[in-house]
Amino acid sequence: MVRPIMRDIFFLRQKAQPATKEDKQIVQDLLDTLKANEAGCVGMAANMIGVNKRIIAVNMGFINVAMLNPVIVKKSRAYETEEGCLSLDGVRKTTRYENIEVEFQDISFHKQRQKYSGWTAQIIQHEIDHCDGIII
Repeated sequence: MVRPIMRDIFFLRQKAQPATKEDKQIVQDLLDTLKANEAGCVGMAANMIGVNKRIIAVNMGFINVAMLNPVIVKKSRAYETEEGCLSLDGVRKTTRYENIEVEFQDISFHKQRQKYSGWTAQIIQHEIDHCDGIII
């Protein structure tokens, strides 16, 4: 189900609660909402659809991938950039890392550990910031 985009800064600044197996519908709603907004959005966190859970969805080219309980465990090569957000107006400066390594659970709750770089790494960092209540 496509959900409306949350724009309440107070809600968005809350740290997300861990995702559980009972959150599968939220995962699907997040993927549906990302797909519906793909013209202006490449990633989303569950709090962007009004659900305070540690779930993100990221466009990885030809497919949108959900990550549950993602945590960045390594990062290298910091750089400055500007980003926009569907939940906010305008763009803001932020620091990101060229290379990251992320531990997460996939949609079947299998543990994963993957390395990402470039644009995909930047998207993941933005969405994990959402889970941590950090707004650019």
